[in-house]
This record gives sequence, structure tokens and C-alpha cells, in this order.
Amino acid sequence: MRFALVFGVQLLYVVCAAGLAIYSLHALWLVWQVRKAVSPPQPAPPPLWPAVTVQLPIFNERHVATRLIDACARLEYPVDRLQLQILDDSTDDTVGMVEHCVAGWQAQGLQVKVVRRRDRSGYKAGALANALPAATGQFIAIFDADFCPDPTFLLRTLPYFLAPEAARVGFVQSRWGHLNRSYSPLTQSQALALDGHFAVEQAGRQAAGCLLGFNGSAGVWRRSCLEDPQVGGWQADTLCEDLDLSYRAQLAGWQPRYLNDVVAPAEIPPQLTAYKRQQFRWAKGSIQTLRKLAGPVWRAHRPLQIRLAALVHLASYLIHPLLLLLLLATPPLLLLDSQVPSPLSLVGLTSLGPPLLYAVAQKRLYGTRWWRHWVYLPLLTLVGMGVCLNNSLAVWQGWRTRGGAFQRTPKFCVEQTADRWQGSSYALPLDRVMVAELLLALYATTAAWLVASTHGWAAAALLLLYAASFTTAVAAALWQNTPFHRRFWPALRPTPRTPPLQRDPT
Repeated sequence: MRFALVFGVQLLYVVCAAGLAIYSLHALWLVWQVRKAVSPPQPAPPPLWPAVTVQLPIFNERHVATRLIDACARLEYPVDRLQLQILDDSTDDTVGMVEHCVAGWQAQGLQVKVVRRRDRSGYKAGALANALPAATGQFIAIFDADFCPDPTFLLRTLPYFLAPEAARVGFVQSRWGHLNRSYSPLTQSQALALDGHFAVEQAGRQAAGCLLGFNGSAGVWRRSCLEDPQVGGWQADTLCEDLDLSYRAQLAGWQPRYLNDVVAPAEIPPQLTAYKRQQFRWAKGSIQTLRKLAGPVWRAHRPLQIRLAALVHLASYLIHPLLLLLLLATPPLLLLDSQVPSPLSLVGLTSLGPPLLYAVAQKRLYGTRWWRHWVYLPLLTLVGMGVCLNNSLAVWQGWRTRGGAFQRTPKFCVEQTADRWQGSSYALPLDRVMVAELLLALYATTAAWLVASTHGWAAAALLLLYAASFTTAVAAALWQNTPFHRRFWPALRPTPRTPPLQRDPT
């Protein structure tokens, strides 16, 4: 019985280590692929621009709703071929703000309409699907509430659909920029992760001919792709409706385009609890998409390398339960007097890929200044490991359920260092997971002491990193929710517009 128990825990340990190694090797493979990535030359503008509908799904966004609408209303595009649909499911004072903002742009001759529903069925996917029949555009651009696109966005993306060889291009995804990167160390570390995703992961997958994921915002869809019966349109059975739709489109024969040189800036969550909520939704939705599409991806008529890369992509959030299980398995092995593989060798195997990926991303984006952002890698590591319980719970739910409540990530119109979010009613309270994270910090500290007592403190480095990560997550959440942290900041008011706003007649 004891032998079986020891063997089972050792097997769990080895499986977790192997899974983490696969994740690291995949990151190295993407770094290798991205060396081939080149920005495609922008096709010539068409003699006649096609009709475009810009859809803006929002829900209770009093701080940023008008910023989003104003930015999209100023997009440089023929006014007679541009339609804005404000998909407003709000239940607070955002409703009145949207109506006032829309009325101002309608008075300037812009085709802009508010689309509202009786209920939020299907959440974002439901709102997008509900508004599509009333859209007049051949192409559908989508921006979430936290974005502020450059006026030239449509002029730079639409030509990639219109070249003769681009008839099967189903969607174009731009790179996300950052409105508030320098706001805090937390936003700096999130920006580092996002840069890595776009500049290396998305660019590397495109260079290798792999399947790409649509990121849900700052992209454009060909309407005929959305309405293709083989694709199936927007579906709400996963919380990553964007990833799900983009994979179904590519499996149906449509092609993606990722544009690293077209940047759409967005607001990064300044609150750790908001970041955790965002990560929870992405993790749960990704695993739901993996459950839904793993079979079709594996059976697709694609090279084995492409299918494996797609499965690793869809399963990327499994790294978090692997990290958690690796931690939980260590003390039982020691208590059973079993030999524990050296955590230092594990760190060397599984941690080389991500740091290199982030370094290469910064080098591609910022040249010789790459290190100024890369120095936040230690904090990104702490935050990434500190949310592994939060994301593991999301993975568990993703395996067991379909769809679910779409918990929005609050936005606060925080762009400058002096901007404050602490007084907003959208600020999230502490979550109950924090208690378990505190217990895991104590567990990791105890495990580190056990390893150090038998193998020395150098061997306990990984466990000490776990302890530091959970402690950082708990301490940051507590600090951001203390009365001392909030008392100096007045309640936030809806961000005022700065009239007069005029659309460029050209």
C-alpha cells in the first residue's frame, strides 16, 4: 500500500514537471519561429472602400463608455460607409451617458445606433450575434470598452481583406497596446505578458502557419465568415467566444491575419482582484474551448506539428494546475521518505522558455530599450505563480461546465499615474480565494523548510518562490482593499467628455 502511494505521488510529480517542460519548450519553439516573422507589406487602398460596421459591446462602463464611442466615432473612414453599433447591456447610469454621447455624434451625421436587449443572454457573444442582422457592413470591427483605437485603424486593416489573394481571409487581429503601462508595477508586469503574447506567440504562430486565436477586441471580421454555416457564428457555450469562433473559422477553411505593426491601445486592470477575475474568465473559457474543439482540431487535415501546436495553445492554462499540483506533491514525498527530484533542475528546465520569450518580444517592439520593461519579469513571475490557485479553479470549472456567467473586468479610465480607481463603485472586494492563497503560502514555506532540512536551502529555491508568490498575491490584494489605501482618493465620477468633439470630414 505504501509503495503504491509513493509511486502515485512520484508519478504525479513527474507528470507535472513534464507538463511544465512542454510549456517551456513550446515557448522556445515560438521564439525560434518568430525569427521568420516579417511584417507583410500593406496592400494598396481600394478604389472604393467597403461598408464597415463597428460593434462596441459594453456593460456598466460609466468611466470609459464615452471615451470608447468618441474614439471610434473619429475613425478615419468614409462616413457614408461607416456604421457604429453600441451594444449596451448596461443597468446603471452608463445608459444615459451612452444616449447623450450617441445623440451628439448623430447630430454630426454619423451612422450610430444603440442596440439594447431585454436580457443579457449569451453575454458578449449573445450581444454580438443579436446585433449582426442589423449591421450594414461587409466587415465587422469589434472593440471592447477598455480600448481607444487610433483613427487610422480601419484604413490600415481593411486592405488585408481586399487584395485578390485575400478572398478567404476571415479575420484580422491587431496588436494590443497599453494606455496605462507605466501606472504601477502591476500594470507594467501585465503589459510585459501581453507584449509576449502578441509580439512572439501570435507572430510566431503566424510565421509557422499555425492556427491563431482572435483576441476578442481590436480586430475585424469578414461578415461572410461570421455567417458561414460551417463556422456557426458567435456561440455562448464557452467564455472565450472569440477563441472558439476563430478556431472554428480556420477549421472551416478561413484564414487569419495578425498585424504586429497595427496597434490598438487598451487599459490594463490596475487592481489585482480585477486582474484575477480577467484571468479566471480567460482560463475557464480556454479550457471550455479545448473540450469543445480538441477533437475537430486533431481530426483536421493539417500537419501533425500544426495540430499539436494548436492543442498546446488551447491547453496553455493547464500550466496553473500543474504548478499547484507540483507544490502539493512535494511535502508528501518527503514525509514518505521518498527521493524528491531536485527543484533546481526543474526550474532550469521549465523557466528558460518564458523569460526568453518576453525578452525577444521586448527586443522586437522596443529595440535597445527592451530591458526597461523586461526588468519587471520577477514581478510577473510572482504574480503569475500567485494566481495559479485562482486559475486552477477556473480550469476545473472549464472541464466540468459549459458557458457560465461572464464576469466583466472593471475599467476605470486610468491612464496617468495621478488617475485613481480606488473610489469607484466598480472596484472589486476581496475574494474568498485569498484565504486559500494564504494557506498555500504557509504550506509552501513549510515545504521549503522540509526540503532545506534534508537537501539544503538551495534545493528549496522553487518552494520559496511559491511562498513568495502567494504572499505577494495576498499582500497586494489586502493593501489595495485597506481603508488606508482608499481614504485619500475621492469617489470617481464618470469621465467627462471634452466638447466640442468633431469628426474629421476627410
